[in-house]
Amino acid sequence: MAHTLASTRLFNLPASFRFTCVNLARTFSVLNRPPPHYAGHVPLNVFERGAVAAGSAIMSLLNPRRGDLIAALGETTATPYFIYRLRDVMLSSPTGRRILRDRPRITSQTMSVTKLRAMAENTVGRAYVDWLDREGVSPDTRDSVKYIDDEECAYVMQRYRESHDFYHALTGLPVFVEGEVALKAFEFANTLLPMTGLSIFAVTRMKPAERSRFWRTYLPWALSNGLKSKEVINVYWEEQLERDIDDLRAELGLERPPDLRERRKAMKEQRKAAKEKREKMGGLMAD
Repeated sequence: MAHTLASTRLFNLPASFRFTCVNLARTFSVLNRPPPHYAGHVPLNVFERGAVAAGSAIMSLLNPRRGDLIAALGETTATPYFIYRLRDVMLSSPTGRRILRDRPRITSQTMSVTKLRAMAENTVGRAYVDWLDREGVSPDTRDSVKYIDDEECAYVMQRYRESHDFYHALTGLPVFVEGEVALKAFEFANTLLPMTGLSIFAVTRMKPAERSRFWRTYLPWALSNGLKSKEVINVYWEEQLERDIDDLRAELGLERPPDLRERRKAMKEQRKAAKEKREKMGGLMAD
């Protein structure tokens, strides 16, 4: 089943792709730049797009806290094919089509954290706001899309970006490097956006124990669940807030990964116990 879904996602070339190729082939100069297609849009030619992609990839690897660089990398590598493929995934779903028609935004103005905190335990909304509170983040931390030419596809990227914290809540993965890279691997298998795949190179920044857990446990979980589960881009989060989150996971075909926080805590306690044992043995030998 996972193989079939993977094949469909990799080779189902959208009809709009041929028009994108024509658009990509056109050339323009600084003095003859097309007008923006939406507020904040920055048109780029092929060489500019490549330069922004390469520069943001290198700099975001050196400084992964630069969300603006990661956003630029995501936008410049999503065209000409991948963002159209993701848009067509939404068009193929009744819920996805409604999202594209309604164009909801996920911000602190549209998502009242006060109301979310009042929701019942284990609901989607409560899990989302508990995750925000635990990690000290807000819905307003996502940059606006500006490097994607097609206005509808720009919204698709914006929707993906603003839904990212819901993906964290859905999986339970925390924001430190190990959890973030695991979530990116899941997103890559589920969306095929290149930036999510490139983010896996951040594994080089992990400590040996973290890297071992990632390769042995979290990468296999991410790829398996990303491929077999339904496309999370088609979840209308605003309509799911009061739903039991375990029911939503079951509907999507998503299994929760092993608790990363508990594993890190257990390993920390093991190292502490081993250190105390060594110190005790050293004291006995000194006596």
